[in-house]
Amino acid sequence: MRNKFDPAEIPPAPDLSFERSLWSNEIHYVAGIDEAGRGAWAGPVYAAAVVLPCDPTIETNLAGVRDSKQIPAQKRNQLALIIKKYALAYAVASADASEIDAMGILPANRLAMMRAVNALSLQPDHLLIDALFLPDQDQGQTALVKGDQRSLSIAAASILAKTERDAWMIEAHDRFPIYRFDLHKGYGTKIHQKGLIQAGVCELHRKSYKPISDMVNK
Repeated sequence: MRNKFDPAEIPPAPDLSFERSLWSNEIHYVAGIDEAGRGAWAGPVYAAAVVLPCDPTIETNLAGVRDSKQIPAQKRNQLALIIKKYALAYAVASADASEIDAMGILPANRLAMMRAVNALSLQPDHLLIDALFLPDQDQGQTALVKGDQRSLSIAAASILAKTERDAWMIEAHDRFPIYRFDLHKGYGTKIHQKGLIQAGVCELHRKSYKPISDMVNK
């Protein structure tokens, strides 16, 4: 189901309101799912799935977990370790640039999410997803607009997806240093644009994206 959204409903920090509602209906394994890298010009899109224990005290253990975009990199890395410690299960998966070009970013985004769900060590009964549905998954699903600001499970997934993708892009910098993927993680910054002017595109670039497609066509 798609959950109707009123911006006034965003809590000061993501909480367990949606998880508790499901737990109270004997749905014990709830996975929060989010992605990272959807708008980047280069590199894969990453997704994470996190199943938190059916225990309200997890909010205390995961204090500080927020939408990954609201947290500095060093703090994100620290929180990722805490999430992995307390989660019942978690998994991270990706879809690479060639898959994004072949099918489009939205299907590739869903593909990465499905890969993450299917890689979990226990299969969830319900999925809480940041603004998307996964039509090929059998579980019950709730698509939450601004889910990473409302659901603790989704916020935890956003942090794992972001930290894993950032680490991948930092490693990619060693192979393609001219683009400085370590700084911008594949997004369209001025530094990235300068590298593109100097060296053109590489195998990690999403050639279906503008302005990358314009450079390829030229």
